[in-house]
Amino acid sequence: MKHFLCIFFLIMLISCREETEIFIPETVPVAIPEYTSIQGFYLLNEGNMGSNKSTLDYYDYETGEYNRNIFAAANPTVPKELGDVGNDIKIYGSKLYAVINCSNKIEVMDKYTAKRLGQINIPNCRYIRFHEGYAYVTSYAGPVELNPNYEQLGYVAKVDTATFQVIERCLVGFQPDELEIVGNKIYVANSGGYMFPNYESTMSVIDIQEFAETKRIEIARNLHHLRADKQGNLWVTSRGDYYNQPSRLYWIDTKKDVLIDSLNIAVSNFHLDGDSLYLYSVEWSYISMSNEITYGIVDVVKKEIVTKNFITDGTEQKIKIPYGIMVNPITKDIYVTDAKNYVSPGTLYCFDKDGKQKWNVRTGDIPAHFVFLGELKNNEK
Repeated sequence: MKHFLCIFFLIMLISCREETEIFIPETVPVAIPEYTSIQGFYLLNEGNMGSNKSTLDYYDYETGEYNRNIFAAANPTVPKELGDVGNDIKIYGSKLYAVINCSNKIEVMDKYTAKRLGQINIPNCRYIRFHEGYAYVTSYAGPVELNPNYEQLGYVAKVDTATFQVIERCLVGFQPDELEIVGNKIYVANSGGYMFPNYESTMSVIDIQEFAETKRIEIARNLHHLRADKQGNLWVTSRGDYYNQPSRLYWIDTKKDVLIDSLNIAVSNFHLDGDSLYLYSVEWSYISMSNEITYGIVDVVKKEIVTKNFITDGTEQKIKIPYGIMVNPITKDIYVTDAKNYVSPGTLYCFDKDGKQKWNVRTGDIPAHFVFLGELKNNEK
C-alpha cells in the first residue's frame, strides 16, 4: 500500500502543512532501568513524505528514558536535519547508518552519539546490509513516479565503508526493496512498486564476489522484506496487488535457490527472533476498501502459524496502523509502533513476552525502523 498511496499522502501533507508539529529534542522517563548487554535501541521515524521530517529517537535501557529527535540535538548545524523519509537503519562497526530515501542519501553517524560523520549519496535508496567492509544498498535509481511503464531498472550499490564512496553497481529488477546476504550471495526483493498494476514478481540473486546478478527466482507480486533463518531458508514477503492476489509469506531454499512453499498469512513487516518470526500485517483491499490487521508468530522450523494475535491484553484495539516491529532477544519484550494517520506523531508500544503492554511513548511521525545498540545474542547481531 505504501507505494500506491505515497502521492496521496504528499498532497495531504501539503494541505496540512500549517498544522505540522515541530519535534523538539527531549527526554522522558518511560520504564524501569534494565542492565543487559544491550544498551538501548534507535528508532528511525520515516516522517511525512515531502516535509523533511525524518527524526531519530533513542531508548536507553540503563536509564529507562526515551530520547526524542536526538539527531537534531547532536547535529544542530545540519540543514534540514535527517531529511525526507527514513527508510532503514543499521549499525556496522562503530557507525550508525540511516537510509533517507527521498533525500537520496545515507547519513553516517557515530553509533554512540549520533553525531554526523559523513554522507553517502545514492538516489532513491531503500535498504542497507553489510559484508566484509562494504555496505550494499538497494536503489530504485529513478524518481518517485507512479508509472506502469517505468523504464529505469533498480540496482544494488556497493559502498566502501572507509571512504563512503560507491565503487560498483549491479542492476537488478524494478524498484528493489529489502536485501539479505547469505553466504556469498545477495538476495534482492524486486517490487515494481511504482508500476501498478504491472508489479515485479522476482527475486534477484547476486554473486557477492563477482558482484553480478546470476539468477532470478519467480516468487509473487510486489516483494518487500527478506530474512534468513538458521536452517538455510530465506523468508520473503509479498504485498500482493491489493485486489485479487493477497499478501503472503514465502520461503526459499538458499542452497538450491528455489521457491519451496508459502504460508497463508499476510505480512507487512516481520522480525526474526530465534526460530520465531514475529509479524504484523495491514492488508488493504481495493475491493472491500478496508484494512485487515493481524499480529502473528510463525515457527520457521515447523513452518506453522503459531498465532494470529500475539497481543493478549486488548491493546491492539488502540493501534490504528502498526508500522514497525522488533523483539528484544534477551528479555523477549515485543515492540510495535503505530503510525496512526501518517501525518502526526506516532506511538511506540512495549509488550512483555506474554503480549501484555508494559509501556508506551510518543514518537516522531511514522515510527518505523529499529536497531539495537550493544552486544546481541542471536541472529540480530
